Amino acid sequence: MSENKSSKVLIFDTTLRDGEQSPGATMSLAQKIEIANLLDEMGVDIIEAGFPIASEGDFEAVSKIGKIVNHAVICGLARASKLDIERCWRAVENSKKPRIHTFIGTSPLHREFQVKLSKNEVMDRVFETVKFAKSYCDDVQWSPMDATRTESEFLVEVVKIAIQAGASTINIPDTVGYTAPKESAKIIKNLFSKIPELKDIIVSTHCHNDLGMATANSLAAVEAGARQIECTINGLGERAGNTALEEIVMALKVRKDILPYQTNMVTNKLIQASRLVSKVSGLPVQFNKAVVGKNAFAHESGIHQDGMLKHAGTFEIMKPEDIGLTETNLVLGKHSGRAALRKKINDLGYNLGDNQLQDLFYRFKSLADKKKEIYDDDLLALLSDTAMGEQNDFLKLIDLDVKCGTKVPQTAKATIIMENKEYKVESIGDGPVDAVFNSIKKVFPHSARLQHFQIHAVTEGTDAQATVSVRLEEAGKIATEVLDPCNLSGDHEGSKRQDDGKVVTPKGYKEAYERLRDGGWFGLEGAFIGCCVGNLFSKVFC
Repeated sequence: MSENKSSKVLIFDTTLRDGEQSPGATMSLAQKIEIANLLDEMGVDIIEAGFPIASEGDFEAVSKIGKIVNHAVICGLARASKLDIERCWRAVENSKKPRIHTFIGTSPLHREFQVKLSKNEVMDRVFETVKFAKSYCDDVQWSPMDATRTESEFLVEVVKIAIQAGASTINIPDTVGYTAPKESAKIIKNLFSKIPELKDIIVSTHCHNDLGMATANSLAAVEAGARQIECTINGLGERAGNTALEEIVMALKVRKDILPYQTNMVTNKLIQASRLVSKVSGLPVQFNKAVVGKNAFAHESGIHQDGMLKHAGTFEIMKPEDIGLTETNLVLGKHSGRAALRKKINDLGYNLGDNQLQDLFYRFKSLADKKKEIYDDDLLALLSDTAMGEQNDFLKLIDLDVKCGTKVPQTAKATIIMENKEYKVESIGDGPVDAVFNSIKKVFPHSARLQHFQIHAVTEGTDAQATVSVRLEEAGKIATEVLDPCNLSGDHEGSKRQDDGKVVTPKGYKEAYERLRDGGWFGLEGAFIGCCVGNLFSKVFC
């Protein structure tokens, strides 16, 4: 068999794992659960919810998501280590559809410098760990990391070993975004031609976008026989990111003439997913991003505008409503009622209960009193806040007075409620933002420093709504200076369970734990500080 004849393509979303590895894109548990629920509603087949061995937070996220998601397979990632695999299984075991995804580096560079194993040792490790994973879970996915830079014949051999050990899905990662479409297809075709057993196996592709070809490489792999695509919302991921889910899904929807494949995806929730991931990650979507970018359906050229007025198909290959935008951007105002609002939000792909609608209506009326016109983007911004509710309002701003100028100190007077207690504070700073931040610190003492502050307009005009991204330095400092060095000792030494039940951790782990504990990052403060400060700033400046 040279290729897979099935027309069904599985969508494997790794936003919560690989996507979160984008610098600065760390998400809270509540945010991960919200994204996972939306992915499930959208028809995503497999959700890679995290890397359970990486942290207690990742373990908890995978475990809780597995318990609440109704349809999608819940997958956890594990290195080729029995400790990793056992931990992964404990995280996914209560899922309705659990999967263990284990991997090991196979390219010459990875064998020599990362895993420090010979070819034979890699093959032994693959067989041992895949078989071990299979003893826990029927659904086991295996990946040869850096597959596209692995010798062709060796790649065939390790894939054979993984199948013999029990892998039901074989994923071929372009880990560093090195390959090109023709080569991507060639690798998949070669595996099918050399390994007859692949006819009963799902072959997957996982592409990175370092050369801007992730989507093209993924589609080329599908044409060659792959039937699972690993991707992320907005193409989020390490370095230049991963294959963008929205690009893959819409390419398969729009170009059925040359790509006769089907997915289970509900495409009219794509814009909702894109904005949610952008909000919780703090990473805005570039304006010219395919499918979900702000300019994806914008036309400025006179020729284009003339064509659009005559027939939308002259310059649009997709319908805005196919991704969750309304065909016509009808304006709502302060005189609009609940019925008009409900219809509009239904058109945008949202279904709200009566209480949620009531909350949104009050927000809408309040905004309408300030703005002359309320457009779709305004509503989407309000909907995002409504979906999140007030779960992160650990600190609530009641009143704020900021003074700034060239001859007076930059001062912030604030009234803040924390844990049902009201605080009136006043602080100075290097600027208005710093002054506000210092006021917050008086109410909620912490050692974190403001590293990044950005206001990003989500609507247009001088009365536009905006989102505020706030990034704090202390956790990143701990991650860089304390946790990162532990990776090497962790990989080489591992944790060891003694006969008396005690566990001996690798060098540096105890000290790292103590730094995290002493910094308060295990408590309520550590969980809330980033989101509560960001939420407070949003209310202050937007």
